[in-house]
Amino acid sequence: MKIDLTDTTASKVNKALVKGRRAIGTPAVGMVLTLVIVTDEENAYDALKAANDASREHPSRTLVVVKRVSRSPRDRTTSRLDAEVRVGADAGSGETIVLRLYGEVVDHADSVVLPLLLPDAPVVVWWPVNAPLDPAKDPLGALAQRRVTDTYAAEQPVRELAARADAYTPGDTDLSWTRITPWRSMLAAALDQVTCEVDAVEVEGEEFNPSCELLAMWLADRLDVPVKRSLSSGPGLTAVRMRTSTGPITLDRADGTLATLSIQGQPDRAVALKRRETAELMAEELRRLDPDDTYASALRYGVERLTASTAPETPSPAPAPASALALEPAKRETPAESSDRATPALMPPVKKATAK
Repeated sequence: MKIDLTDTTASKVNKALVKGRRAIGTPAVGMVLTLVIVTDEENAYDALKAANDASREHPSRTLVVVKRVSRSPRDRTTSRLDAEVRVGADAGSGETIVLRLYGEVVDHADSVVLPLLLPDAPVVVWWPVNAPLDPAKDPLGALAQRRVTDTYAAEQPVRELAARADAYTPGDTDLSWTRITPWRSMLAAALDQVTCEVDAVEVEGEEFNPSCELLAMWLADRLDVPVKRSLSSGPGLTAVRMRTSTGPITLDRADGTLATLSIQGQPDRAVALKRRETAELMAEELRRLDPDDTYASALRYGVERLTASTAPETPSPAPAPASALALEPAKRETPAESSDRATPALMPPVKKATAK
């Protein structure tokens, strides 16, 4: 069911929501969070489709904030809010409100969104494109417990990563980091199978792909070894090669779907490592709403330090032993679990560690 409102207010939108729920026979609200999507008209459809697919796992109220560009001085001084309310089958497993802002109200989107948030429920803000350099200081970002950006959509992804590191606030995350969760999990599992010392690592992937830089920074941060960043034609990440005291360990994915894990002295294994859709990435991010300390540690390692470590003129430091404990698994722990024991994600890189 869809209800169109022209030149409306937040109060009228709330009344339309109640009317829509009664019309389809579901007056109760069973949603677990509010997802605010800040985008433009060009990307609104794809972002909303991904949010609707993710809502099947996380029923939510989705607010799509579309800031329309005013083309004349008169339009820029005229404020207007148009809304489209969707409930039932048209809104996935929750409720959807598309808000189109015109004129001066564009600069006050938080005042429009605030009355529409679910009471006593967490808020997640997602910028599919054109994310602010400091999401936590954005008026909409200040309303959220979790702020999701995507540096892959930035014009200069590597420079964007550096800006994200400078402005990082607990609760920030990036879909470029979410994309490498299966890679991190597979690499940690590979080091669990051997007793070795890692001397150096090479991460291979296409140019201008921030996921490659983030994976390289994570490996450098956790293992405290030189990490070389090399280029390929893609798609995305294509290979990770680790030089160890017992022979090379390689995770190679040439086609973006199926990867081959090679460990010295063991037969090669084919592992599923397909590139995931945006809906799957958002569903993963919405499972946990606490700060991601592992992402923060990898991000703060710095792209500049990674680049310096790959220069041939720079002498390589002494090889540092590595283990699966040094590579923090992709699964995040609850704060209660973290307090019970010191997790690798919260520990500084160690000089010596024996692989198990």
